[in-house]
Amino acid sequence: MKEIERAAEIAGAWAAVSPTTRAEVITKVADALDAAGPSLIEIADAETRLGTARLTGELARTTFQLRLLAAGSGSFYDVRIDRADPSWPPGPRPELRRYRTAVGPVLVFAASNFPFAFSVAGGDTASAWAAGCPVVVKAHPGHPELSRRTAAIIEEALGPWGAVFGLVEGEAVGVEALRHPAIAAAAFTGSVTGGLALARIAAERPVPIPFHGELGSVNPVIVLPGAARERAEELAAGYAGSLTLGNGQFCTNPGLVFAPSSGPFVDLVAERLREIPDAPFLNDRIESGFHAGAERLAGIPGMREVVPGPGARLLEIDLADFVPDVAEECFGPLGVVVRYSRLSDALPVLSALPGQLTTTVHALPEEASEVEALRPVLADRSGRILWGGWPTGVAVTAAMQHGGPFPATTSPASTSVGTAAVERFLRPVSYQDWPSDLLPEPLRDDNPWDVPQHFS
Repeated sequence: MKEIERAAEIAGAWAAVSPTTRAEVITKVADALDAAGPSLIEIADAETRLGTARLTGELARTTFQLRLLAAGSGSFYDVRIDRADPSWPPGPRPELRRYRTAVGPVLVFAASNFPFAFSVAGGDTASAWAAGCPVVVKAHPGHPELSRRTAAIIEEALGPWGAVFGLVEGEAVGVEALRHPAIAAAAFTGSVTGGLALARIAAERPVPIPFHGELGSVNPVIVLPGAARERAEELAAGYAGSLTLGNGQFCTNPGLVFAPSSGPFVDLVAERLREIPDAPFLNDRIESGFHAGAERLAGIPGMREVVPGPGARLLEIDLADFVPDVAEECFGPLGVVVRYSRLSDALPVLSALPGQLTTTVHALPEEASEVEALRPVLADRSGRILWGGWPTGVAVTAAMQHGGPFPATTSPASTSVGTAAVERFLRPVSYQDWPSDLLPEPLRDDNPWDVPQHFS
């Protein structure tokens, strides 16, 4: 496959240039995408039904994250230098210098629901480039023309570094690319079924590779009694808005809510949902999958339909009737409210939930004692825990964790959003007793790249 072969040939050179040089190259890509913004948004709108307002904001996010990830100080090299110490217990310590270096060519599977930010020039591509890895993107069939046009802009902007990017299309070609021996890691955002199939291929290769897959999450929200009583209107409006943002086609839409059995919360949410106009799905396949999933959930014994659709849907079930299938992701604007009498009764259910990208708590300050018991349960089940607010905003920043225990992701130790996303595409190497002038630049005494170095 020529795209991968080109990537393999340039991988060493791309990893060996300074972070400053890589930043300059990546920034040129961001500038070119911004310049082509109107035409790209027009193509994206025709292919995805997302609307120009949403797409304009998403393209701005995409070029922002390219620049942010490119502008790193080199801290991701995580340079650690141990000076030789003959008195080190239990025996003399040699001089050791450790850093993280690029893993090699990365295969990125583009997502359907974010045609800019999680697609051809999205966060996976940006973070792999910043780590020093060439990228081959498998385009998503939901926006093929946009993918090709974006690829053409990238290739022109890269200039002499054009081989650090390639685009391939087709399901079979994507599988072939994943099996290619030159691919060193892969990143994926999509369904549990598709992600697990690809993860299995990555694991069963003659040389297995890391597969960083974001698969599925219902992002539970827990509303404590005091908050439900005193902030019912506010919470209902916030939940309805977050549930239906992007027509429920975000990986962080809150599809599951635990709320007190008494109070007006469910009725107020239902009122809000009935006021929200129906919105289009990304494509017919996602729409049919949503309706099929909604019917499966509605058919669970004890489940009650509060808002039956055909647009946004709301179901409710008593905690006593909860079964694991209630936590099944239904990709679209569907919420399930689990009614509890005592929060302590919900803790075993929460602790048994599958892994999540996010969990959210709404409580009053005086409910701190109950939250204290709840917090470690939620931390065990999710990558990001919100106090108040709603999970559908994912800031591109240093402390963001967009990942979680399986099946939210296949690699819970990493994030796919924020500057820490670069770490997915690096591996550690230690040099022992090497002359400084023969070491990689980040490890040298003169530190020509001026990266952070930590000594002991």
